[in-house]
Amino acid sequence: MTLAMLLLGAYLLGAIPFGFLIARAKGVDIRTVGSGNVGATNVLRALGKGPAFVVFLLDVLKGLVPAYIGHLLLNQTEYAFAAGAAAVIGHSFSPFLGFKGGKGIATGFGALIGSTPLVAGGAAAIFLLMISATMIVSISSVVGAVSILPLGILVKDPSTLYPAYLFFGLYLAYRHRSNFERIRQGTEPLLGQKSREDAAPSLKARVIALILGVVLAATVVASFVLQ
Repeated sequence: MTLAMLLLGAYLLGAIPFGFLIARAKGVDIRTVGSGNVGATNVLRALGKGPAFVVFLLDVLKGLVPAYIGHLLLNQTEYAFAAGAAAVIGHSFSPFLGFKGGKGIATGFGALIGSTPLVAGGAAAIFLLMISATMIVSISSVVGAVSILPLGILVKDPSTLYPAYLFFGLYLAYRHRSNFERIRQGTEPLLGQKSREDAAPSLKARVIALILGVVLAATVVASFVLQ
């Protein structure tokens, strides 16, 4: 009963469309601009860094809070991850948006932080390193997502989670299929661009992402060795 209530609560929390609500408060229907996605990346293109950061933070918390509560109540990584995953499903298929929604990367990241922090840190480091190389958020997100299975194996998470990690990574990759098509066509905007015709991201942004990625990777390795 406790698990069922946790999963339902996680789904409903995940379903709150913060990107849509924050954009609507500024007079914008985020579903009609840019990629039409309600996540932080599209909010960045439409409204700028401030609103995008708020949306990203809230979407991360949607996954983190249920996973953390799952750890407190049930004291098992599997249940914590299941709660975070339920929030991702709510984010992607929100009843408040006609069972549509975002792609789930930020909420999925929160779910990992709350259930398996070392995997979360490793996936984030890979994302940042990919951003520094490509400046394409979608492909960097997908590479980070599919890395969670090998990362989970490396940090010796419970083997019962490996199929879930595989499915989770593939699911998040599938949610980005439209991005893959735009990448193939050469029309996928780079980080911060509204369209591919805008000015390219600065070298400074690449360097910052590279430094953060290396520092985070080193922190994860050190934490694993010392645990």
